[in-house]
Amino acid sequence: MTETVAGSGPAGIAVGTQAPDFTLKDNHGRTVRLSDFRGGPAGDEDGGDGGNGGGKNVVLLFYPFAFTGVCTGELCALRDELPTFVNDDTQLLAVSTDSIHALRIFAEQEGLEYPLLSDFWPHGQTSRAYGIFDEDKGCALRGTFIIDKEGVVRWSVVNALPDARDLDEYVKALAAL
Repeated sequence: MTETVAGSGPAGIAVGTQAPDFTLKDNHGRTVRLSDFRGGPAGDEDGGDGGNGGGKNVVLLFYPFAFTGVCTGELCALRDELPTFVNDDTQLLAVSTDSIHALRIFAEQEGLEYPLLSDFWPHGQTSRAYGIFDEDKGCALRGTFIIDKEGVVRWSVVNALPDARDLDEYVKALAAL
């Protein structure tokens, strides 16, 4: 799959590279690690039956701020299509530099039932690791990375702050895995 970059600014990490691991707190204060979604190659932990060892593909979505118009629209669109993004094969993780407390209220207000991860402190560390932190604004750009079960970035898109992403592109990229 190819990397798509829209707008100006950082382009994020390259497709085909190992996704940087991270440990962040979600909107309920639970610890979430990207590496927890990795599965072994066929024949590893699953007794050799050709499975993936229990891993999941990850749709890792960075957004600037909770409670803003474009971000709310994007996250609610994902909520409305949740079975596509949270199932036995795929996990959606949404990351912003908001605090876990703000994310908890935001998730409750909008009915978001997938993990909202806080990149609050050290401020923007995970966004920086993915090459999409906007130093002037102090937040992540609109970056999405589809990561396979081995932890490799297979598709990405990075949009400028005001530019919403196309949800259908995620669906196509997941289907190609």
